[in-house]
Amino acid sequence: MAGLVGGLAGGAVFGILMAMMGMLPMIASLVGFTSAGVGFAVHLVISILIGLALTIPGAALLQGSLMKSAFVGALYGALWWVLGPLLIMPAMMGMPLFTLDGASVTSLMGHVIYGLILGLVAAMIIRRRR
Repeated sequence: MAGLVGGLAGGAVFGILMAMMGMLPMIASLVGFTSAGVGFAVHLVISILIGLALTIPGAALLQGSLMKSAFVGALYGALWWVLGPLLIMPAMMGMPLFTLDGASVTSLMGHVIYGLILGLVAAMIIRRRR
């Protein structure tokens, strides 16, 4: 539950940033569409899955201070920046891997913000369950 809600919260914020940058049609293209709405939905599903991937095996990483949880989340977001837009997405789209440019720096910031929100929200949910 913590990963689902945290992933959804972080994904919603990051998705809004992506919408402002016009990136959602590219996300939609992963499933054969070009609509920003489809891109937002795909982005939220991915955000939830990535949130669950952190909290199901690693909930212990989010116990302790909220500062630690935010840091863990931010690092996790940065990891997914490398895995997602630098490796997996370009591989799926037949583009060069590990391309660094202005857009990739913006994407890194978005992924770190996503992870920070994921870490904080998930940690607060985990604390409430105790």
